[in-house]
Amino acid sequence: MPATPARPQLLIFDVNETLLDLGKLQLAINQEFKSETAFKQWFALLLQYSLVDTVTGNYHNFGQIGDGALDMLAQGLGQPARPAPRKKELLALIAELPPHPDIIPGLTALQQAGFRMITLTNSPDATVQKQMAYAGLTGFFEQLLSIDALRRYKPHPDTYHSACERLRVAPAQAMLVAAHGWDTAGAQLAGLQAAFIARPGQQTYPLAPAPTLTGPTLPHIARQLLGK
Repeated sequence: MPATPARPQLLIFDVNETLLDLGKLQLAINQEFKSETAFKQWFALLLQYSLVDTVTGNYHNFGQIGDGALDMLAQGLGQPARPAPRKKELLALIAELPPHPDIIPGLTALQQAGFRMITLTNSPDATVQKQMAYAGLTGFFEQLLSIDALRRYKPHPDTYHSACERLRVAPAQAMLVAAHGWDTAGAQLAGLQAAFIARPGQQTYPLAPAPTLTGPTLPHIARQLLGK
């Protein structure tokens, strides 16, 4: 069994799918486009074109890209583009998502153990504030950070470094907690530790370093951090 890594001074949590269950949004998009794969296609487009914006310096916030991705999804499925009010209704659901069942127990254990915790999300500032309030998670976090001010999306190294600088913690003393292999890869390649929550359907990137910690739920990660 590998040695337990040094206790991180800061835990940086991804939000969408890591903390929050996207099931409500997934169901709505799949029903809207009458396809069981519509949500996965839309989310892949959202991530792909956030990276296009980052690489080209042509920044739009996550909501704007999500709106454009709905148009691209409709086109790809051979369907008409949805009216702006309907797209707004669908996208508004991202601020009304519950936490995964494991999240409050896991965050509670980590908070009681004295860990400093923040969020770092690709969603805009206003969105993450609404998300955390709706999910009842705000009180667990020292700060709710977004990449919006930086105008670069994760997994750009600057996103992780900026969060560490803001909290005055060296990258090696910080750990990203995420359910996305691209996110844990980005954090580790930026010099951070990473914990991967292996939610169903999620995989790590085999060409990146293996996550520092891996577990099926946040309590599993918490127990490893606490040496239990």
